[in-house]
Amino acid sequence: QVQLVESGGGLVQPGGSLRLSCAPSGSISGITYMGWYRQAPGKQRELVATITRDGVTNYVNSVKGRFTISGDNAKNTVYLQMNTLKPEDTAVYYCKVGSWYRDYWGQGTQVTVSS
Repeated sequence: QVQLVESGGGLVQPGGSLRLSCAPSGSISGITYMGWYRQAPGKQRELVATITRDGVTNYVNSVKGRFTISGDNAKNTVYLQMNTLKPEDTAVYYCKVGSWYRDYWGQGTQVTVSS
């Protein structure tokens, strides 16, 4: 069974940067979009950013101008460059891949923004 493998999380000071990566362990057919979601303690999971196969992006308002999503269609890999991080960005970040057949979720990677 194909799994999504995430990397790049960690502890960073406010104002710092991190880059998340997500790649599938095998082949996925019919991908329509890829994205990142996050879930902070005691809160519901929320969309952070998505990107379609055509490169159309969408961001939650709170990260616009600070985060950039990008994708490599050849590798079915999606990235999230996070700059000017704030304590309120602290959460578990999940990668998601949507296809014609089903959705795939990563296991999550912790991002902690703290001094």
